[in-house]
Amino acid sequence: MLLEDAVNEFILDCRIRKLSPRTIHNYGVLLNLLIRSLAEEHIAAPDQIRSSHLKSFLLKKEEEGRKPQYLNDLLKTFKVFFKFLVREEYIQHSPAKNIHNVKQPKVLIRTFSEHEIRAFLRYYSDRDFIGCRNKTILAMFFDTGMRLNEVITLKGDQIHDEYILVHGKGNKERLVPVSPFLARQISRYMRVRDSYFSDKVPPEHYVFVSCNGRILTAEAVTKFMKQAAADIHVNPEVRVSPHTCRHTFAHMQLKNGLDLYSLSRIMGHENIAITQRYLDGIRDDEVLEKARQTGVLAHL
Repeated sequence: MLLEDAVNEFILDCRIRKLSPRTIHNYGVLLNLLIRSLAEEHIAAPDQIRSSHLKSFLLKKEEEGRKPQYLNDLLKTFKVFFKFLVREEYIQHSPAKNIHNVKQPKVLIRTFSEHEIRAFLRYYSDRDFIGCRNKTILAMFFDTGMRLNEVITLKGDQIHDEYILVHGKGNKERLVPVSPFLARQISRYMRVRDSYFSDKVPPEHYVFVSCNGRILTAEAVTKFMKQAAADIHVNPEVRVSPHTCRHTFAHMQLKNGLDLYSLSRIMGHENIAITQRYLDGIRDDEVLEKARQTGVLAHL
């Protein structure tokens, strides 16, 4: 079997397992980089690949200036791919199995402030369809910690009075709570949406759609969010993206006292170790203030 055929079969398996389109696309891009690199060494079959080939490829990317996160993404893709080939009995051992991740420096994740969250929610008006839609999406990001793809693929039957049934990564389901504010905002948006499309072609079955009734793209959501951030003068040190809303949700929940296990379930993490990374983003002054409020002697 040629390496290219093995990758195509792996991608097909990913589609069958209902992995997200973005994950499948990224796997394809990274594995094709490996294929082209190995072709220069006249390696065209999976059973010809050794750990040394993968290490050399990773070293080459590091010398090109790639960051540790990118290198670890490559390695993760290789491990998943070769594990698949072992399972299908195309190879006996994975050449990526014993390669360790590159050490990543701890990076303080900057999140939106409470003032900025309020400014985001005031920026868009409820009086028109686009404004009400954008405001509702932002409210959902901040109130639930949902991922961008989970929001834009949300359907009406997933929304309940006090919670949303989320179809997350790997098609795993989880429940996220809905605050009274978000419940009212969703109800308001649905009325505005129904009125907007009353004399137009009915929209697709997704909750959030374009003015043409089609599913929103990730690019469209990121674009309107960046526009709002520029106009309300968000801190330039904060990366403006839907994922930063997710980070903000996690940080604020931890600051407000939610335990790690509950937060991990709400966010749909595979394990609590992933959730623990959000603790690093809580600033020292916030930790000190929380400790003052819960001090031992202060409660005697």
